[in-house]
Amino acid sequence: MTTTLTYSGGGNERPARSTMKDVARLAGVSVKTVSRVVNGEPGASAAVRERILQAAERLDYRHNLGASTLRRKGARSGIVGALLQDIGNSFSAGLLRALEDVLREDGLSVLAASLDEEPERERGIVSDLVARRADGLVLMPASDRHEYLLSEHRAGLPLVFVDRRPHGLDCDSVTVDNLLGAKLATAHLIAGGHRRVAMLSDLQQIETAKDRIDGYRAALVEARIEFDPDLLVHSVRSEEEATRVVTDLLSRPDPPTAFLTGRNIITVGAVRALRSAGMIGKVALVGYDDFPLADLVEPALTVIRQDVRRIGTEVGQILLDRLGGDSGPPRRVVLEPSLVIRGSGEIPPPVAG
Repeated sequence: MTTTLTYSGGGNERPARSTMKDVARLAGVSVKTVSRVVNGEPGASAAVRERILQAAERLDYRHNLGASTLRRKGARSGIVGALLQDIGNSFSAGLLRALEDVLREDGLSVLAASLDEEPERERGIVSDLVARRADGLVLMPASDRHEYLLSEHRAGLPLVFVDRRPHGLDCDSVTVDNLLGAKLATAHLIAGGHRRVAMLSDLQQIETAKDRIDGYRAALVEARIEFDPDLLVHSVRSEEEATRVVTDLLSRPDPPTAFLTGRNIITVGAVRALRSAGMIGKVALVGYDDFPLADLVEPALTVIRQDVRRIGTEVGQILLDRLGGDSGPPRRVVLEPSLVIRGSGEIPPPVAG
């Protein structure tokens, strides 16, 4: 089960919830017996257990997992926090589903939240999850330094960073070689005859964006193509911005003949701009990150694919190992992306003259 973590304040008072004492009174047993049953402890017969569960259902009783965790030293809360950048994005959503599938087998639920590249939001949600006694945290950080987690890490809270590496903290991580991915994409376009390859990127301070820019530039250097700063546009944060940027680049006297888009939402915006300008099938495009329906566009989109399911599975397995007592050195898993050729990245440049 995945729950999205949200915040609210104020509002009318809610009716009081049924308590363990209410359940005990209706079932005709002691509070201690109810406690044993709802906490999954032995000591109650099958008949008594059934009577308690029926009473709890009639009263709509909900067991307070947080309170019972505090009372039972070493017990789990059953919750893992997953702090991703945008759980509405297909990359984060796919990762979250894979993580949930792994953890569910161990009886763990995922409490998920979007960080939206806001470091203060990250710290606030981490604090809230720690207060809820989360069994572990998965973090796609918005912050660039992570020393604030040192005390929790030393206390034994399993922490797994995903997509971005930890800084100032030595802990587990699962990342993708983003430099390699962007280099593969750019080299593919260059091999197709393109010399004016534009790149649209996210915020430069984001580690993945910086690595992808480095890969783009490394491919240009290897091909002995002079870097043109006008063809690198960073801080593109939305589909609408991507559409405006691509439209502007296409209107220049010497427009790019190919584009590398550094994120799936940027790719969508670029496709809209190419279609609006009547340049679909005339300008090459390689997008970073695959996404649903990318193969149904005409021409189908050539992309750099990150194996999102494997990323989530690796993260989940590391968490389970840590919760199971693994105290070995930090694991740093780096996965390689792959180039998926579908057609949009294979469009040749216009013939000169």
